[in-house]
Amino acid sequence: MAQPLMPKATAVWLVENTSLTFDQVADFCGLHVLEVKGIADGDVAQGIKGMDPVASGQLTRAEIERCQQDSDLRLQASESKYKLPPIAPRKGPRYTPVSRRQDRPDAIAWLLRNHPELTDAQVSKLVGTTKPTIQSVRDRSHWNSPNIKPVDPVTLGLCTQIELDAAVQKAARKAERERRKADKAAGGTGETLLPASETTAPEPATIVEPEVPHEDEKRKSYDADSVFAKLKDVKIEDESED
Repeated sequence: MAQPLMPKATAVWLVENTSLTFDQVADFCGLHVLEVKGIADGDVAQGIKGMDPVASGQLTRAEIERCQQDSDLRLQASESKYKLPPIAPRKGPRYTPVSRRQDRPDAIAWLLRNHPELTDAQVSKLVGTTKPTIQSVRDRSHWNSPNIKPVDPVTLGLCTQIELDAAVQKAARKAERERRKADKAAGGTGETLLPASETTAPEPATIVEPEVPHEDEKRKSYDADSVFAKLKDVKIEDESED
């Protein structure tokens, strides 16, 4: 559900002019329940003038009365009579608060030292600076160069870790494409050699011929009578004789 145009001002009006629960107000305005409770206690949104969501066409009086009778119900915003086109995100360097602008040279120095593969455009988008400032930090012509110390921009709050990782991965893919393109232009394929086990043909297996018995062994024949005749000639000594 889309949030109202001025969430806190709408919450102030609903708390002051209706008997809706804190949960109902928080759900409609997209705020935390404790924040709505702070508005009721006067600790949050001091000096903010309440905005009537009925007058602005965001709610109807009947919808408010319906939810006041049952605390389990949730407010349903009224459909706008006018359909506004979606606002495309603005491309360009991000806005950096004034209190953190003096930290940008430190973040630029950190990115140039730890991620030299990033382009000036990527650094400019991450930190919210300009290309001349990046160049001045790179060649140490910045007016505050003696005091610049490399600091992680994520630690400084100038960008998130997800944004930094995405920029580094994009720069790495671009560098890989350029390397392959250069190898192709130089006549190479850009691929590494295959291992010798895959390119070398296996040695042919040797076939061992079966052993053929000698001719004398073929001629040799045995029969039972000749074998037992030899056994009769063997003298068996009497075991009783010492």
